[in-house]
Amino acid sequence: MRRAVCPGSFDPITNGHLDIIARASRLYDVVHVAVMINQSKKGLFSVEERIELIREVTADFGNVEVESFHGLLVDFCKQRDIPAIVKGLRAVSDFDYELQMAQMNNGLSGVETLFVPTNPTYSFLSSSLVKEVAAWGGDVAHLLPPVVHEALAERIGKK
Repeated sequence: MRRAVCPGSFDPITNGHLDIIARASRLYDVVHVAVMINQSKKGLFSVEERIELIREVTADFGNVEVESFHGLLVDFCKQRDIPAIVKGLRAVSDFDYELQMAQMNNGLSGVETLFVPTNPTYSFLSSSLVKEVAAWGGDVAHLLPPVVHEALAERIGKK
């Protein structure tokens, strides 16, 4: 069984994230989406809400499992016998940081990291940017799965 993990905070999941997960799901038998828990950051959506949204937008893939993690990603991988991490790269600036992480993860545990170039349509996209634009009333509907856009609009509307 070929297994990989797509890690991230996914606050919220964007079409760029979804594109990487979809592509990984065609390459691997099981793709784990690991929602990062960072105690020092207050997300717009709770970890549980993010997990539910990701489960909803990946349900049609049929081979995606979504759960949270806290700690080292390599420990998550060891506990689940996952030999590969799949990461999307938007730009060269992403590569510098991600290469260091990949080398550290491999040195700690032997887990390999595969870099997938982002679809050019999403090369500028980040959850932070989407939240900022939405907070100022900008239209981000084309950047998010519809159910995520609805949740974001509702959440931003409550602020």
